[in-house]
Amino acid sequence: MDFGLSEEQVLLKETVRRYLENGCPTTRVRAIMESDDGHDPDLWTGLAELGITGLMVPEEFGGSALEVLDLALVAEELGWAAIPGPFLGNAMATAALLLCDDEAKSAQLPKIAAGETIATFALGEGIGQWDASDLEATGDATSITGVKPLVPYGATSDVILVAGRDAEGPGVWLVERGAAGLTTTAVSGNDMTRRLDSLNFDKTPARKIAGGRAAIDRARDAGLILIAADCYGGGSRCLRMTSEYALTREQFGRVIGSFQGVKHQLANLATDLEPALSLLWYSAHAMDHIEDRAARHAALTKAHLTDIYDNVVRYAIELHGGIGFTWEFDLHLWFRRALFNRAYLGTAADHRKRAAQLAAW
Repeated sequence: MDFGLSEEQVLLKETVRRYLENGCPTTRVRAIMESDDGHDPDLWTGLAELGITGLMVPEEFGGSALEVLDLALVAEELGWAAIPGPFLGNAMATAALLLCDDEAKSAQLPKIAAGETIATFALGEGIGQWDASDLEATGDATSITGVKPLVPYGATSDVILVAGRDAEGPGVWLVERGAAGLTTTAVSGNDMTRRLDSLNFDKTPARKIAGGRAAIDRARDAGLILIAADCYGGGSRCLRMTSEYALTREQFGRVIGSFQGVKHQLANLATDLEPALSLLWYSAHAMDHIEDRAARHAALTKAHLTDIYDNVVRYAIELHGGIGFTWEFDLHLWFRRALFNRAYLGTAADHRKRAAQLAAW
């Protein structure tokens, strides 16, 4: 049995990497992240033309009908290049829409697949409340009320899928951009490549498009996988940058890469990072093929990869010396992404606890 990627998946990764290397070097990343909204419509259109926005969308709605694993491969490349934009929230919203009613699918998925509509998923509440059982936002047949303090590109998105509850329990409501009673406030965060907004819904016109927690859980677990993939891609880039730097930086008349202590640190980072790829790919595969293991492995993967990313970035900065801490040096782009990944959708400790509960430990 072949446990590797298919030829099509390898080609997908290679195509995305070439496009980003040519079209979005770090100079463009910096320009986008320092803009008012942290979003470049031309870059998003380019990704849509590559088919990224429609990877998981069924063919009947103009998509490629692929799986979470394929989207995770793209997330690896976006993490490698530290690409700014609404990819994460849009992907989570797409994952949720696949389990929503037919009217919502027909109205939204074709436009999302074409890149004409940006969607996002509003889940978290309070401090560290990321589970459907903790939701406090309340909805009814025509509106939603509540506060979502950390919504990816909430002010930029055309459509917001809001996780809330009513008398029947958890559910998902659809809110359109600019709806009455919707107030957006930008959140100042460390990672300027992925913007967050606080959204306040005050009897905001909305339509309930899914009941139960299935769509919410699917969106969250897909988000965990994509964050983990971003960690792997970003960690790999940091390791590559540091290895190359160690072969050019001289100290005491020798390149620092020739020092045993430096060699050991780089080797340790590589042996931590590389085996995690199998966990990532398996967890992404499980989302579509091993339902009874999917949630637990998504939690474990997010916890493990964010820990590894933290470690890789920390050592990468130390091995670069003083230059690694400067704004002018690109390494801080990935350091900031690591901070975002560690906290968003729950910390490593949160997900290890959740994984234990799912295993009935």
